[in-house]
Amino acid sequence: MTSRTSFQASASQSKQMSSLVPPTLAALADPPTRFVDGAMMDYFLIEVVNTLRESSAVATARSKKIEKEMLESGLIPPTPAVTQPSTPRDSVTSLNSRNTGKATAVVDEEEEAIRIRLDAIGMHIGANFVERYALVNPGATKDLHNARLCRDRPLFTETLDVIKFICKDVWAAFWDKQVDNLRTNHRGVYVLQDNSFKTISRLSSWQGRPEATKRAKLYVAMPAGIIKGVLSRLGYQGVTVTPEVTSLPQCTFQVKIPRNS
Repeated sequence: MTSRTSFQASASQSKQMSSLVPPTLAALADPPTRFVDGAMMDYFLIEVVNTLRESSAVATARSKKIEKEMLESGLIPPTPAVTQPSTPRDSVTSLNSRNTGKATAVVDEEEEAIRIRLDAIGMHIGANFVERYALVNPGATKDLHNARLCRDRPLFTETLDVIKFICKDVWAAFWDKQVDNLRTNHRGVYVLQDNSFKTISRLSSWQGRPEATKRAKLYVAMPAGIIKGVLSRLGYQGVTVTPEVTSLPQCTFQVKIPRNS
């Protein structure tokens, strides 16, 4: 029978062994929980849109400058200009409408460049998030501290289970609530509706509600990328996520998953 003295000796030995472990190694074995402000994502998205707007303008100007230099050097053929023949019936109003349409096309091109970058950032965030948070044992999905890498658990067997996971766990982790409505045609198309989407809930514009709704379409590009990144890391390739904002703060995401993915 083990004596009380032996228990005390073993306890003292384990204490001595633990004291031999450097603090850096102990921190790696049991990392401390780190917290960030709950509004961090909102502030981050506001600033990243403004930053990417300037960065995209610089990148576009640089590419146009390089293209111009290559044209002047004769390295690439000139792009044929498409001109519309003018008719005597053209008026000042029609000319103004043409100029307005050209300006709108330039703005749309700039917005598309920003949207592509936001989508790529969202994919990176979603893929890394699901790797650390999603595929853990069922009891730990609500606890970020207990989350581990996903290599020890198989992928979801049903696509609908993946979408439900996004609607519940991913949505709660990023936007503090679950999806309000989920619809599907059972042929790879899923519609996720959030009646009060946190990312655009505080958006406004001095030009009125229609302008705020128009601007909101840019701010939902990164959440769409997050959904795409989650699905990509879970093994679904070729996924299309289309956000739609018709009335603030409501937002709808249409997710199309190819059958063979």
